[in-house]
Parts: sequence; C-alpha cells; structure tokens
Amino acid sequence: MKKLRVGIIFGGRSGEHEVSVTSASSIFKHIDRNKYEPVAIRIEKDGAWSFPQQEPAASNVAQAIEQARLRGEGHAASARQAGLVAAEPAGLASLNLEVVFPVLHGPYGEDGTIQGLLEMAGLAYVGNGVLASAAGMDKSIMKILFAGRGLPVCRSQDFVRPEWDRHRIRILQQIGALGFPVFVKPANLGSSVGISKVKTQADLIPAIELALQFDRKIIVEAAVPRAREIECAVLGNDDPKTSVPGEILPSREFYDYEAKYLDEGSKTVIPADLPKATAVEVQRLAVEAFRAIDGAGLARVDFLLDGDTGTLYLNEINTLPGFTNISMYSKMWETSGVGYSELVDRLIQLGIERHAERSRLKTSAL
Repeated sequence: MKKLRVGIIFGGRSGEHEVSVTSASSIFKHIDRNKYEPVAIRIEKDGAWSFPQQEPAASNVAQAIEQARLRGEGHAASARQAGLVAAEPAGLASLNLEVVFPVLHGPYGEDGTIQGLLEMAGLAYVGNGVLASAAGMDKSIMKILFAGRGLPVCRSQDFVRPEWDRHRIRILQQIGALGFPVFVKPANLGSSVGISKVKTQADLIPAIELALQFDRKIIVEAAVPRAREIECAVLGNDDPKTSVPGEILPSREFYDYEAKYLDEGSKTVIPADLPKATAVEVQRLAVEAFRAIDGAGLARVDFLLDGDTGTLYLNEINTLPGFTNISMYSKMWETSGVGYSELVDRLIQLGIERHAERSRLKTSAL
C-alpha cells in the first residue's frame, strides 16, 4: 500500500513555539509509519522556513526551550535562505504532499493564517478551517459567537491598544464594574501566555501592559468563584464526538504557562469527578461551541465550573490544543478508548475528507 506523504508543520512565529515543537515530536514518534511518510517542515521564531533532516525530538517544553537555545540565531538566518520557496503555495505543492498536519499553536498557525495558505495551495490539511481557526483564536470574537447561540459565558470587557492609549480612565472604570478578581488576557494567544489574575485595582494597569506586549487586543474577564477547570475534547467534522471530560488541578493559583509546561505539581483527573448530568452537559456544550465556530477535525473546549452554584461557563475553545501524548486532549481521548496513534490517523483522514468535500464546490459562476 502506497504511503501517504504527510507534511508536519511545526514551530512558528509565536510565544507557543516550544509547545508546537513538543506536539510535533509526539506526532513523529507515534504516527503509523506503515501508512504515512511524515515530512518535517519547520518555521523558526523569525518566520524562516526549512526542511530539517532531523525530526523534532523534544519530550517536554523545557527540553524544547533548551534545544532552541543551543540552535542559536545563526541556524534561523541560514534556514531563511534555504526555505523561502516553502512559504509560497506553489512551493508547498511541489513537495507532493497528500495532506498537511499544521501543528502550530498560537498566532500565525492556529489563527487561520496557515490554513489560508494551505487553501491557496489546494492542499488537504488537518483541523479547523480559516474561519473557525480565526474565531477560535480571538477570545473576544469567540465569546460573541458563543453568546449569539445562547451559550453561557463570563462577563467581560475588551479593547484595543489605541483605545487604551486614548481612553484609559473610561476603560478602567468599565473593568471595575466587573468586580475583582478579574483575568487580563491577550485576546489572540494561547497556553496562558501573558495572562494575569488581578485582585485589586492597583495591579490592573501592570497586567494590561503585560498583555499588550503579546497582542493589540485585550480581554478582561470576571473571575468565577472557586472555579474548577473542566475540559472536553471534540473529534470529527459534521458529526463531532466528545471525550469524557477531564479536570485540571493547577499547581499555581490558576493554570498559567508555568503550571502547564514547566512545573511538575499540576495534576489532571480523567474522567473528572462530576455528577453525570453535569458531565453530559459539558459534552453537549462542547459540541455546541464547536459548531458555533464551524469547527472541523479537533478542538478542546475549556469550562469553568462555579464552585458555589455549580453553574458551567464556557471559557474558550482551542482549535489546535497541545498535542503531545500527555496533553489533556490526547489523554481524554485515551481514557475514552482512542489511543494516540489512532487519534493521529483519524485526524488525518478527517482532513482528507474535509478537503474532498471542499473540492466538490464550484469555483466559477459560469
């Protein structure tokens, strides 16, 4: 049987570069080599593309960070010259790939940009399309879509840098109306990069200035009392299925970047210890959130469960969640009976199916 050539794009111009390298390492390690021929396509932090001879091999984010330090800047400069053509649709098409697996977390990867490039190249690819990726990346737009379908979301306030520069006092007053504590977040970033939990008005401006280092749009959300962090994995295209829900027990006050990737104290509970009715509601809302953004392939939907009232709130949807064999997405599916290698296989097939469906559409009015 002819093996399918699968281009695995990883790295990227994002604060989640090392998370991407770690996810890609797991895919290369576990992909079925009897069915697929994986091709490594690396994007450096400065945007340089290359085709490394050596597959990524980072077992965790700390290791990926150390590998990046050892690689140095000289490698990225030479890679730019070697890989310019790869950034063009025709260049990607020349690799004779049957499907692409973009394992790019955060901006310039999870936000619809790489998906648009692959669409222009006419290539099948794994995961969400341009619209779903862009909507899932922007936490403000995401909440508007959720609210439009009547899904439960926390109260929030968003603004962009020019508004902050011109109308700071008014924005601070609007945020104050949410009450404290609040979470201050870059609107377009994942892995909890740039996020702060703010308990007093005095700490608000430094948190906003931190978030503005990562994005021009900021969202500030009211905190949920004694919140439990519940997650659910979604798999499929037009008939999405859900895993059993899981729960995060962070080692820190909330599940920030260090708690996710660098500390060893955070724990997960799969399946989450929930009443059956609550677990079923988590799964129902996960599918509704997936459909609200026109999702495809995969997503991890994150919830906050009010510890006082038991009310569920949709926190966010991740259209390309962390994808190592120990990430929550794959662990929830493993507990649900779908192993990591099978998960990779299903996602590739879903990407091919989605591409075949798009290819049937007319591109001319004549």
